[in-house]
Amino acid sequence: MSNAESNDSDRLRLRLKALSRWENEGGALEAAAASGGQATSPQLTNAELVQLHVRVIALENLVIALLAGASDRERALAREMAVYISPRPGFTPHQLTLRASAEMSRLVDRAGVFRDARQ
Repeated sequence: MSNAESNDSDRLRLRLKALSRWENEGGALEAAAASGGQATSPQLTNAELVQLHVRVIALENLVIALLAGASDRERALAREMAVYISPRPGFTPHQLTLRASAEMSRLVDRAGVFRDARQ
């Protein structure tokens, strides 16, 4: 196996691992709702919510910057990943899931603006 094939294989394995982790985290919430239970999470203070908001904005802009410098293949991969965000078979589509997928595509689009400006 060549080094390039090994890298592609490693990337695929990591991508599938990340996707399964995402599905498992979301699945815990769906399972709790389906069983009539509540998914419990600690209440966040206003300061924690503000800090979380700031961090999300920073991460979003960092992703845009990285995508702006990414290859066409990497940008296509980001779009492919957005398609993977979908409800599991037998589960009702959740609005947050659908919005997350659309937001990923928008991030790639926003990165394109900066990419075009550099050229």
